[in-house]
Amino acid sequence: MDKLIITVTCDSTMSYPHNPNNPTPHGLQAVADEYVRSVEAGASICHIHGPYTVDAQIQPDGTKLSDLDIPGWARMRALIEDRCRPIMQYGIANGRFPQRKELMKQRPDMMSICFNAHDECFENEPGYPPVELYGLHNRDELTEYCKVTAEHGVKPEVEAFHYGGIWNAQRMVDQGLLAQPVYTTFFLGWKGGCWTPPTLKALMYMHDHKPAGFVYNVSVMDPPTHWQVLTTSILLGGHVRVGMEDNPYLGPGQLARSNAELVEKIVRIARELGREVASPAEARAILGMRGS
Repeated sequence: MDKLIITVTCDSTMSYPHNPNNPTPHGLQAVADEYVRSVEAGASICHIHGPYTVDAQIQPDGTKLSDLDIPGWARMRALIEDRCRPIMQYGIANGRFPQRKELMKQRPDMMSICFNAHDECFENEPGYPPVELYGLHNRDELTEYCKVTAEHGVKPEVEAFHYGGIWNAQRMVDQGLLAQPVYTTFFLGWKGGCWTPPTLKALMYMHDHKPAGFVYNVSVMDPPTHWQVLTTSILLGGHVRVGMEDNPYLGPGQLARSNAELVEKIVRIARELGREVASPAEARAILGMRGS
């Protein structure tokens, strides 16, 4: 079994907007500090959100997506890489496609790409209006994503909120557009029209139907089951994602003071189960990435 790859995602602005320990309102330096501490605690992939805004209304084309401050992403990346060298994974897969193609010119290590439609409803805090996002990501767009990432030497992270995302990714593999090993993240408990339940049975379904040549990661946006499902992924040979975007709680009602605390907990679980944690260099080798 490969060593465990831990991804950390530090921004809870959309998912838990009133989390008092979310670093994002304090500026890029505060967010970069959170990532550096998380890498020091054992994370090897930084899933970053550079500055962005979300459409206030559904647009005439039927989308409701994010607009990206492209220079701001470069500044955040530099603040992190000045102090450590993790795998840099650019997130906000709900960003507009032309902006994300421009973002790829910064040559991050990885780019998150949603391989199914975006239909998200962030409403984890009762009494507050939800943040909703909509976008199709048709196969023509996915084909171009595969071509542009290859052109810039960027490894796609295949985001799969349900198994149709894996079907799309396998189709790209079959057409010679997506190189193996394919790195995919299964998103469980993310509310909206692409929801997959955050249960052990749902994870086992994803695990059992994983195509050959796919390496999977698991994200769970459901505090009651989060740690249980991630522990099961560790036992099955999958990888894990933690951080305040997915779940800011160490335990029932106990908010983490930092993202590093969440990384420290999953490192402790993994080691108690007998699975060692991958360094960034080891994670690159597992994923067949440049610089491995």
